[in-house]
Amino acid sequence: MRRYWSTPITHPDASVDSRLDPRLCRAATIAQERANARSKARCWQAVKQALVASGVIKSYPKTSYASQAGDELVRDFGFKRLPVHDQFAAPIGSVLVFGHGTEGHVVIRTKSGFASDYWTSNRCKYPLVAVYGKFSS
Repeated sequence: MRRYWSTPITHPDASVDSRLDPRLCRAATIAQERANARSKARCWQAVKQALVASGVIKSYPKTSYASQAGDELVRDFGFKRLPVHDQFAAPIGSVLVFGHGTEGHVVIRTKSGFASDYWTSNRCKYPLVAVYGKFSS
């Protein structure tokens, strides 16, 4: 016999980490405002645009694949890898990189979900590689 829960699974809203650059919260808002209802397979492009538009980074990243996002953000833009291993525990504005073949997948954590070229409140089905953030100077 199968049993189904009558209430949906909900996750708590993300918190703001005061050590992170406040412009990351703005990047999350920009990404969410520009997000589509469905994926257009342009997640890294959308995240790059939100980071530049918010002023977190000054120039447009050059890498093509989302799987390369974390390395480039650390190497060229002053981001640090955060000690977070659950995507729902990531602070608002952090950049989450997921493994999925050579392309990968990347999102920005918003208050109640995740945004890239689309917005969702659901867990990503791909394995979480790392979470990145930029600390205030």
